[in-house]
Amino acid sequence: MAQTDRETRRKNVIDVLNKSRSMELQAIHQYMNQHYNLDAMDYGDLAAKVKLIAIDEMRHAEMFAERIKELGGEPTTESAGPVTKGQKIEGIFPYDSKLEDDTIDTYNQFLLVCRDNGDSTSMKLFEAIIDEEQSHFNYFDNVGDHIQSLGAAYLSQIAGTPADTGAPARGFVAAQGGGQ
Repeated sequence: MAQTDRETRRKNVIDVLNKSRSMELQAIHQYMNQHYNLDAMDYGDLAAKVKLIAIDEMRHAEMFAERIKELGGEPTTESAGPVTKGQKIEGIFPYDSKLEDDTIDTYNQFLLVCRDNGDSTSMKLFEAIIDEEQSHFNYFDNVGDHIQSLGAAYLSQIAGTPADTGAPARGFVAAQGGGQ
């Protein structure tokens, strides 16, 4: 009987880890699409930071996959949803803020699933990723507020900036001095 309970608890955790991985895969695709579009609009600094955030999401997806494999599961390759394309700059950052805010809320619920199923390792993984998602939310929310309140004056300061992110694969949070 105890083995069946353990298997059920493990399955519950694997399910939320896979849902989270799916959300990360969707965010990667969304942010990379925005990165390309922002770069094409000549907002290189914004494009570079969105790319770094996408790299963070890639790392999160991999962290979830590694934990799923440790638990004996198979990591999903399915995205949680489609990419929203053709966004205007005024809509990108509020959209991303909401995506991150929803992710934080969902991951907090998934953390509770891990706790309730006796998996402190997965719970700690969610805690670490939630902190990084909060950094993403703060960035997107701040830029969105600047665009809304300052409009063209703010955007003209960024226009023509380079999109080069320098050394590959550090990610946004690591570039800010945090992360793993």
